[in-house]
Amino acid sequence: MPTESARTALRPASDAEITGGLWAARRSVNADVSVPDGYERLTEAGNFHNLRLAAGTATGEYVNNLPFLDSDVYKWLEAVAWQLGDPATGADEAARLTERVEEVTRLLAEAQEESGYLQSYYQVVRPERRWAELDWGHELYCAGHLIQAAVAHRRTTGSTGLLDVARRFADHIDTVFGTAEGRIDGVCGHPEIETALVELYRCTGEERYLTLARYFIDRRGHGLLPVGRFGDKYWQDHVPVRDADAVAGHSVRQLYLLAGEVDVYAETGDTDLLAASERLWEEMAATKTYLTGGLGAHHTDESFGDPYELPSERAYTETCAAIASAMFSWRLLLATGRARYADHMERVLFNGFLSGVSLDGAHYSYVNPLHVRDGHVPGGGDRLAYRTRWFHCACCPPNVMRMLAALPHYLAARDGEGLTLHQYATGTYAAEGIGGATGRAAVEVATDYPWNGRVRVTVTEAPDADWTLTLRVPAWSSGAWRATAAGEPVDADAEGEGWLRIRRRWRAGDTVDLDLDLAPRLTAPPSRADALRGCVAIERGPLVYCTEGTDHPEGTALDDLRIDQDRPLREAEAPGLLGGIVTVHATGAAAPPADTGDWWPYGPAAAPAEAAGERAEFTAVPYHLWGHRTHASMRVWLPALGSAGGAGGGPAANGAVR
Repeated sequence: MPTESARTALRPASDAEITGGLWAARRSVNADVSVPDGYERLTEAGNFHNLRLAAGTATGEYVNNLPFLDSDVYKWLEAVAWQLGDPATGADEAARLTERVEEVTRLLAEAQEESGYLQSYYQVVRPERRWAELDWGHELYCAGHLIQAAVAHRRTTGSTGLLDVARRFADHIDTVFGTAEGRIDGVCGHPEIETALVELYRCTGEERYLTLARYFIDRRGHGLLPVGRFGDKYWQDHVPVRDADAVAGHSVRQLYLLAGEVDVYAETGDTDLLAASERLWEEMAATKTYLTGGLGAHHTDESFGDPYELPSERAYTETCAAIASAMFSWRLLLATGRARYADHMERVLFNGFLSGVSLDGAHYSYVNPLHVRDGHVPGGGDRLAYRTRWFHCACCPPNVMRMLAALPHYLAARDGEGLTLHQYATGTYAAEGIGGATGRAAVEVATDYPWNGRVRVTVTEAPDADWTLTLRVPAWSSGAWRATAAGEPVDADAEGEGWLRIRRRWRAGDTVDLDLDLAPRLTAPPSRADALRGCVAIERGPLVYCTEGTDHPEGTALDDLRIDQDRPLREAEAPGLLGGIVTVHATGAAAPPADTGDWWPYGPAAAPAEAAGERAEFTAVPYHLWGHRTHASMRVWLPALGSAGGAGGGPAANGAVR
């Protein structure tokens, strides 16, 4: 929550509650299944055991070989904190969650040393290496997640128990790091502490936490970390942050760092940081982002890869990277008020993020490929194409939990002129300080978005003054929307730069109906993305669609499917499928490899041949729901009939039948 003096165009809405629709359903499962189950999974994985070892209340060996297991506890605690602030959380559940938080807070206080230091791995396994392995040790990273959990708990409950533990650790860090003699001049190999310290400053008003956050930002890129096996770009230590011209290295590290940069800009007014953040966002969105909003093409180092290196079947696109990307774009949205950041958030949330958790709330994806081939053979380890229960490195599950629990706070914003709805979900949203210091504006939103494009906004509270109700018009619906305000048509000129702004003296009971065009469409890839040439993808509204082998006749290969771009797309409601969805149907044909009788599959180049099979309709489902029925093949990008790798990057043929 930015301070009142923060340099932001928008601020989060004063109140926000999701009460219905897709997000309410997924958040309900998160509250009823994922968060309670998270405690059990952390217990089984040894996370609490390791902290008890540090506290001296348990015996045995440290579990796991990773030094950052404490961070999973902290992300889970943050999810619990946001859940405690949710009006939908009943009294009995709130009591159970409060008991859990108090239990874990006592454990952390017992494990914390008198100096304030708290990190079970270096307290139990390698105490002599404390603060000596900043590249891989994750001590500051863990501290950052502890701080974020504590701030969330303070905001939602008013309690200071967890905050006291976090502040003692932050105060210790403030005495250890810096450029003065006797201090460690260093940065963490995994950014996270930066944005957390800004939040701690916002929560406490202590300026030194903001100063420390700025120190960590300023010292990044000065060669303070070892080059390491992946190079200094891996942890963004190759160039000072203000001079960077491209995102680089480990995706999650880069995105958390950028989120911290925007936060420091907001509270200090350092415009160079904002300019660098926007510059890197543009480069990332244009050259390194998958259609789903996913980020990260490389498995080995979990990194972005080169510009336009976007292989579908080898897409890493870690769930944590999607979460970090949404957090980064949200901060840029608040800082600048530009609708493109809200568009990007929406793409990420509905596709690259939501694919990371199952409908039952008990299985998660670490990686999110856009293509699983026929005959796919899963590799070793637990980072598979299909969702699994938990991970050796379990960063993603509790990250999903905290994102879903905090989601209402990401959907609406306010400024001095009024209330802005930049994401659409059934619920209630309010803004203070509208039409005067004590003015309050509140609305109810009713929608079945993203299945239906109708969004109805009803004013429930309004100050006795003119104010602006602002609705986002997604880029995919620009010029193809209709709206009425209090029964009167809204002129198309009211839309500008992605925002539909309606200013008037609103009264309780006034309504706005916005109809967005959800017609399914075909999307072409960037022309430089070699792996995608000659292919198109199906989208509908904010959703990316895919086709699964499950929906194709037995004995046919999904990898042989070619789509006919000249045939219209058809949508259909499927209330009994995957919890109730809208499917999209397209026409295509099979184009199996030619049977030449030769052992060698390569041959002379020739003009693309038409598929030999008859045209037939096939089904596409939302990408975020793939893999729920069977572990079959799947693909997002579909080769077009008559194509042998022709260039993309232009408008694809498109027709829709409702």
